[in-house]
This record gives sequence, structure tokens and C-alpha cells, in this order.
Amino acid sequence: MRKKALLCIVFVMIFLLASCTAKNDTDNQNSRQPNPEQETPLPVPAEKDPIAEQIKDMTLEEKIGQMVITGVDGFTLNENEIKLIQDYHIGGFILFGHNIEEPEQLLALNNSLKSTNSGNKIPLFLSVDEEGGRISRIPKKIKSLPTNRAIGKVNNEEFSHEIGVLLAEKVKAFGFNMNFAPVLDINSNPKNPVIGDRAFGSEAEVVSDLGVHTMKGISLGGVIPVIKHFPGHGDTSVDSHVGLPSVYNDLERLKSFELIPFETAINKGAEGVMVAHILLPKIDPENPASLSKAIINDILRRQLKFDGVVITDDITMGAIAKNYDLETAVLKAVNAGNDIILVAHKFENALAALHTIQKAVLDGLITEERINQSVYRILALKQKYRLQDNQIEALDIDRINDRITETLMK
Repeated sequence: MRKKALLCIVFVMIFLLASCTAKNDTDNQNSRQPNPEQETPLPVPAEKDPIAEQIKDMTLEEKIGQMVITGVDGFTLNENEIKLIQDYHIGGFILFGHNIEEPEQLLALNNSLKSTNSGNKIPLFLSVDEEGGRISRIPKKIKSLPTNRAIGKVNNEEFSHEIGVLLAEKVKAFGFNMNFAPVLDINSNPKNPVIGDRAFGSEAEVVSDLGVHTMKGISLGGVIPVIKHFPGHGDTSVDSHVGLPSVYNDLERLKSFELIPFETAINKGAEGVMVAHILLPKIDPENPASLSKAIINDILRRQLKFDGVVITDDITMGAIAKNYDLETAVLKAVNAGNDIILVAHKFENALAALHTIQKAVLDGLITEERINQSVYRILALKQKYRLQDNQIEALDIDRINDRITETLMK
């Protein structure tokens, strides 16, 4: 009897083990079989870069047009500006005192530029030099702001920031979206004929601190700030509007002094840099900074890691015009790494710049990929600030003047 019971127990255990083994085999087989209810996820396509896609759809002429900012002949739009906009897709305009008479006239001029560009897909840069002090283009009915030197004497970050906001409000009221300011030059040479009170001071730390806060204020006000004049115009004794200044400082000196405000601003998010027409023989004995690959590509781009838009100072200034023909200067400027060539005066000069770049691409002297790099940065900046060619209907001069008075009385 015991024997029978023992055999029964053994039989039951064998049966159970066999059942478990069969189940495991079935599970293993099932795990190897595809489950029709579980679909294999499809690979997610890489998201397309909208700016790169936009560039693919642009003609060479449209791309090159974006790389030039030029001037306006008079107080009103004429056939030259219309041609530049409609036929050449110009990237933008800069206005000077000879374009500005009264507040209503200035607003009408900018509105007409925008209206004429409405048929193009890309909005215009509308730029101006509005630094405060003696460098002011806005009509006199708008109250003036203090010089950078006066701001430097106050030496207050909040005040500098407020000045930046007011600079933006002044120019934005008339339809401008880009301001060639603030000046980050250190006024280290008392014989300097062009900087002087345009600088925040003669110390790198003061210029860096106040300049960056002014830059941030302009940006907060919805206007693109362009810091200038890289790599530093403060230690010159020649006005680059008239001739070519030479600065005999080496790279070590620049890094320890002149470059400090620019490096600080870049680290704090600078988006536009204007390059000066000054010769630094110890860095590049042949080319002024604005035409120098060593200064723009090697120092500004690689060492300071600036990835924003680089703009030449006006290519028709004496420093360039007395030493180069326009075509040579434009070709050098593009090859050096500038994204935008500023051609501030004369319709014929703007056309020459556009034609020079196009011919250089067609002749293989500049690659289209090089053009695309600049256009990408330009479009990215325009999109970041959501530029549009919307017209401004009316001015509120009293509001701006009240804001200026309130700030200056603090």
C-alpha cells in the first residue's frame, strides 16, 4: 500500500514538471513569434530646418541681396530704392541726417520702404546710428539722450539699461528695427578724433558693464543692437571716415584690453557686430580689420566664438575708398567672413557691390555655400526679432518725451 502511494506521488510530480516545461516552451515560442497587435514603431523623420529650407527656395540674386544694406538718396523714396527692393531684393537700408527732416516725413519714408518691400518674402532691416549724444539721427522734436561718456560718469547698470530701452523706443517709433549701437570702444587715446564722448569711458570694465546693459536694453525694446567698432576704435588718432588708422597693438594687448567689452557682450548674447576700418599691422599687415580673415574669422569667430551677424562699417568711407576700389573691397569683405556689406552712399555703389558678389560666385571666387552661411545667419536674426514690413500709422512723440524726461530725472 505504501508502495502504491509513493508511486502515485512520483507520478503526480512528473506530470507537474512536464506541464511546466511544456508551458515554458510555449511561452518561449510565443515570445519569438511576432504579435500582430504590436506594431513596430516607424522611425521618426528628422525635423527639417525651416531656415535651411527657405534658403533652398531662394535664387542666388535673392541671397546676395540679403547681404547688402544700403543708403537712401533723399527725404522720400525714389526709383533707385524701388529698383533695389524689387529687382535686387536688398536686405535693408540705413538712414542718415540727410534723409531726415521732420518726424512725419521720417515715418512716411520708412513706411514707404516697407510698403515697397511687401511683395518680397523677407522683411527689410531698417537701420540707423542712434547712440545718444551727438550721434543721433532722430528728429529734434524727440528729446535727446546723454552721451555715453555722461552715462559712464553715472556708472549705474540700471540707468544704462534704461537708456538702452529708450534708444529702442526712439527708433522703433519711426519703424527702425536695427540700431548700430552701443559703442564698445574704449577711449584710451586722448588724440582720438572720432570716438571721444561716444565711449563709456577709458576703462575696459566700465565700458563692458555699461555697454552690455545698454545692449540688453535695446534688445528688450525689440530692436536689434549692433555692437561696434570691433576690434576697438578707441586707440586711434585718425578718423576712419577720412583715412585708414593704424593701431600697433598685438593680440596679447587686444585680449587684455580692447577685446574685453566685445568678448563680454558676446558671452552675454550679442547678435550683431560691426567691424571697423582700422589696420592692425601686428595681426594682419595687409588688410584692415573689416577686410581681414585673421581678425573676423580667426579672432571674432573662432577665438571669441561669435556666431551672429557680422557687418562691415560703411564700405564707402575714406579708410577703404582711398585704398581700394569698391569691387576689391567687397570681395575681400565677403571672403574675410562678413555677412553684410554696408554700402551707405550712392545707388551705383550698392549695385556694384551686388554685382561683384554675384560675379564672384559665378566665377568660382566665392562658393554658394559661403553665401548660404551668411544668409542663414541673417534670416535667423530677422526671424528671432520677428521682423515684419507692417507700417506704423501714427507717432506718439509726447509719450516718448515723457519717458525720456522721467528716466533722466531719476
